[in-house]
Amino acid sequence: MAHVPVRPIGAPREQVADDRSFAEQREALAELEQRIVDRRAEVHAGWGQKYVERVHAKGKLTARERLARLVDPGTDVFEVGTFVNQGERFGKLSSPGAGVVTAFARIEGRWCMVIANDNTVASGAWWPRTPEKIQRAQKMALRLRLPTIYLVDCSGLFLPEQSRSFSGARGAGHIFKMNSLLSAEGVPQIAGVFGDCIAGGGYMPIISDRVYMTEQAYMVIAGAALIKGAKSQKITSLDIGGPEVHVHQSGCADVRVPDDETLLTKVREEVARLPSSAAPFYRGDVGPVDPLHPPRELAGLLPVDHREAYDATQVLARLCDQSLFWEVLPDVGKEMICGVGRVGGLWAGFVINRQGLVGDPEHPEEVRPAGTLYKAGIAKIAAFSRACDADGIPLVWLQDISGFDIGQQAEAQGLLAYGSSLIYTNSTNTTPMFTVLLRKASGAGYYAMAGLPYDPVVQLSTALSRLSVMEGRTLAIATYNTKLDDDFEIVTDDAEERAEIEQGMKDVEARIEKDMDPFVAARQMDTDEIVRLGELRSWLEVLVECSYQSIGHRRVKNPRIWSLHDLQVLVEGIR
Repeated sequence: MAHVPVRPIGAPREQVADDRSFAEQREALAELEQRIVDRRAEVHAGWGQKYVERVHAKGKLTARERLARLVDPGTDVFEVGTFVNQGERFGKLSSPGAGVVTAFARIEGRWCMVIANDNTVASGAWWPRTPEKIQRAQKMALRLRLPTIYLVDCSGLFLPEQSRSFSGARGAGHIFKMNSLLSAEGVPQIAGVFGDCIAGGGYMPIISDRVYMTEQAYMVIAGAALIKGAKSQKITSLDIGGPEVHVHQSGCADVRVPDDETLLTKVREEVARLPSSAAPFYRGDVGPVDPLHPPRELAGLLPVDHREAYDATQVLARLCDQSLFWEVLPDVGKEMICGVGRVGGLWAGFVINRQGLVGDPEHPEEVRPAGTLYKAGIAKIAAFSRACDADGIPLVWLQDISGFDIGQQAEAQGLLAYGSSLIYTNSTNTTPMFTVLLRKASGAGYYAMAGLPYDPVVQLSTALSRLSVMEGRTLAIATYNTKLDDDFEIVTDDAEERAEIEQGMKDVEARIEKDMDPFVAARQMDTDEIVRLGELRSWLEVLVECSYQSIGHRRVKNPRIWSLHDLQVLVEGIR
């Protein structure tokens, strides 16, 4: 029973796709993924070199320079929320990344969440969605119990847009509630204050367990300019709330240091004092092993055209260690694949939509489209999700879904109830869940498979992601249904009316297609990050290891007592 019956899956690329098809798919995807590369570069540049030079002229580092010095040498940083506010204008101004960097970063061998004000964008001010982006990162840290590090250099709210970032339920003040919740749960918080720390920015570090300030830093409820106007006092912000005040008088900070470099060294020393990662314990004698089939091949195996099918098993084979996988309940609900594999030496559960056509168990002579949720598939993945939660296995949802089955038969089978069971399960799970939108993420299927409204720790999109209630063509037909016959042909004989309907349907379809762009979702925080397919394995390594890093706060069973084994035994022989 202790043995997890993983089996080799997948096949060499040459057996899956011929050279021409593979090259064509890869070339088509490369064009889409270049947008990710280009737009990341735009965000990383902030407001441009002129503002970088202004920061350097003050003897300070930029946010990303601080982050690069903070992390372990040779390790990558995994940013979330990179494209928040991308393409939006606030008057004549933009706010790349909403003026804040949020990222998973390895520091002294431990994964941490780093939140750093981008001091090249309005001196690190908080724009619309900046508070929500900070809170989202704090929530990820809370769910995974990751040490949280604030690199504060913040001039407070961007006041011309204060009405959009100050008041609501997720306004700027909610950041401080998240500070409090992290503290209440014992999640370490370390703050480094490098410069401006005004108003809300001044509150953010205070609840942290350790607060460092450079000689240029100050924390104030109101800065010198406001005090001059309100009280006619001519003093500097450093006089009001610099390290002399807060380290030696108020006690609001712990240590003063001369400069950015020294502060970052001290933060690393603080992280080194924390308990080390539990991931090696959970790996045991099994080390991380690359998939047998290279993850980079995913770029040529997933068709850009969402109507084209592919072998979902080949995706799993390029994500799991050694391309080994235990498929659970393989003979039930064949439109879904679920099972367990290792990622970076650590167990993770996977659920993925099969593509193409599958048999219909109630009509053996017929086939039906996969990528759709039917009764048996829903029941299977609900049971699998519950088992992973009971066993403490982090769960990865790989979505390429058109939605639920519809029609009289589907309603008679009670798909609403089965779907509700799945939604209840995913809503109440405590094991970390991560969602990846490979291509289609449509309708209630997106919800049921742990879409962002159902609170996965992180949701990733790809350049192929299409997030919507329904496809553009389908919505156009629904919109103009009364003007169409049973074959969806326009029924009018009036040429002018026909032209008007045709144009209207084209406009609806074009608008929906535009709205399904993953950058739209990322801009408005309907997904956490857009990644290239070749990066997906690396992202999963990080997220799965983060799930195992902190010990003792959630149930993590050893494989001998997994309820997954019981589930498998109970259905053996059932077809």
